[in-house]
Amino acid sequence: MGGDGRAGRTLVRARNLVKRFGDFTAVDGIEFDLHGGETFGLLGPNGAGKTTTMRMLSCVSAPSGGELRILDRDPAREQTRIRERLGICPQADNLDLDLTVVENITTYARYFGMSRGRARARAAELLEFARLEDRAGDRVQSLSGGMKRRLTIARSLANEPDIVLLDEPTTGLDPQARHLLWERLFRLKQRGTTLVISTHYMEEAEQLCDRLVIMDGGRIAAEGSPRALIETHSSPEVVELRFGYDAADTYAGKLDGIGDRVDPLADRVLVYARDGDAVVNEVHRRGLQPASVLVRRSTLEDVFLRLTGRALVE
Repeated sequence: MGGDGRAGRTLVRARNLVKRFGDFTAVDGIEFDLHGGETFGLLGPNGAGKTTTMRMLSCVSAPSGGELRILDRDPAREQTRIRERLGICPQADNLDLDLTVVENITTYARYFGMSRGRARARAAELLEFARLEDRAGDRVQSLSGGMKRRLTIARSLANEPDIVLLDEPTTGLDPQARHLLWERLFRLKQRGTTLVISTHYMEEAEQLCDRLVIMDGGRIAAEGSPRALIETHSSPEVVELRFGYDAADTYAGKLDGIGDRVDPLADRVLVYARDGDAVVNEVHRRGLQPASVLVRRSTLEDVFLRLTGRALVE
């Protein structure tokens, strides 16, 4: 599960990558590189094109246009060779319910030509990594959702892949299961495993990704490390002002000129600034009396909402 000597090399190259379904363009000319040993994120709201992009990277769906190279190969002609070197964790668990936990891994490993002995050894190693060694002989249906997700990820590592693709790896998990899975993924990252993660969880992207793209409407709205994106598209601090039961937008005009940007929401007003305490002092100097004040650091969620908007996407 460690690095494979590909650290720093370009493992995926996408240029003007397009995917159409009839008249609908799901991915519209995106470009990025994936380097060995990094954790790369695809962050975006529902319908942004993340899963479609993951399917192209998985060699499941052929691009409609543009250039895609994976492990120095053309997926249009060498998809079998590429898939042998990929670990794929789909959005929905697709474990074999008729097999035991350990059999799900050993059977999958055998598809890649491993001997029975090597498959058993690999399964033991992966079950320990996933913290499922005490459930090896259990049927899959007896596992919790978090355990099934960890098993799906462990199985995706059976062939010792060069790249592991994880599509929405923690969707539907409770907070405890999500944090345990993050800890397992962070261990993979520490070992130099190359990961591609699609997610709509800001904290997940901020904690795990070395670099990411924010997608919206099939296009890339921004690219960079989480810290660089925050520094470029937001301010160092955010002040959250709540005004009780009064409509927050009635106060927005009274905050003109305070900070870098004022964003009125239904229940509070956000003021983006370099110095949050200075904003609070100015709010009080103007005679405003918010019911509560919170000064916090700017996060990836602030960047995400600024670039993609706050409208609900179904």
